[in-house]
Amino acid sequence: MTTVELRPGESQESLLRRFRKKVIRGRILSTVKKKRYFVSKSEQRRRARLKAVRREKKRQRRNGGQYRW
Repeated sequence: MTTVELRPGESQESLLRRFRKKVIRGRILSTVKKKRYFVSKSEQRRRARLKAVRREKKRQRRNGGQYRW
């Protein structure tokens, strides 16, 4: 759980800004979004495979389409 304490002389806006930064750095929102719905193991594997394919295509575009063996 992410917590922040109000520092002496600190405004509410800066406290809220620090809290948001901690939430982003802790990747809390992305975790919550992933766990929002049940995803079967087969669906997780399918998504991971598609993500790997996209990543490989992106890598090839950057390298000019050349394979590195």
